[in-house]
Amino acid sequence: MAMENTGGEQARLKQLAAERALELVEPGMTVGLGSGSTATLWIKLLGEKVRDQGLKIRAIASSDDSEKLGRSYGIPITTFEESPSLDLTVDGADEVAPGLALIKGGGGKLLREKIVASASRIFVVVADGSKQVEKLGKFPLPVEVIQMAEPLVSRELRELGFTPKIRTNQDGSKYITDEGNLILDCSGILMDDPAAIAAKLDAMVGVVEHGLFLGIAKLALIAQVGGVVERTR
Repeated sequence: MAMENTGGEQARLKQLAAERALELVEPGMTVGLGSGSTATLWIKLLGEKVRDQGLKIRAIASSDDSEKLGRSYGIPITTFEESPSLDLTVDGADEVAPGLALIKGGGGKLLREKIVASASRIFVVVADGSKQVEKLGKFPLPVEVIQMAEPLVSRELRELGFTPKIRTNQDGSKYITDEGNLILDCSGILMDDPAAIAAKLDAMVGVVEHGLFLGIAKLALIAQVGGVVERTR
């Protein structure tokens, strides 16, 4: 019974964070639709305002699932050719550390999520309190890698101190990203200096992108007991 209460409370908190993020949307904005459970709640709330109240916005999605959900409510989907920058993006995170350093990519969409985030004037993270950490790394860091390069990258990651593991689907097959790449979930390091690790990952040939989102988020809406706490960088 206690587990059910915990789950229900977490769902309520996520809804609170999504509702607060909805208040940041203004008519005429071009917005980024993030991924993850809390961002999905926000997309549904946003879609209801578009469908039922005639809110005029355009959107670019960070995943096929988010785009499909947005379209189901009638949210007009655009492209970076038509809209080279975004006013606001709301997305989830797997971990949120001081300075709004993030780990993202638990859902496997980190590449498109980072593209959308980097094009956003304001990037907002929505999460429940369980995602807050003092140091990044308890959640395995996702690293997206070209399939051919996986053995080479895995070796370099082990040299850094990580334990990389190829992400698989429930049936045991390899998880393939929307862009046709593998994801290595890297555990074993609590990061005192995530920027230094990000620089090393960026320098690895065969790494397409990684789940360290540093210096990108401007605001985090953390839903915890008592309400939504706003954290800035």
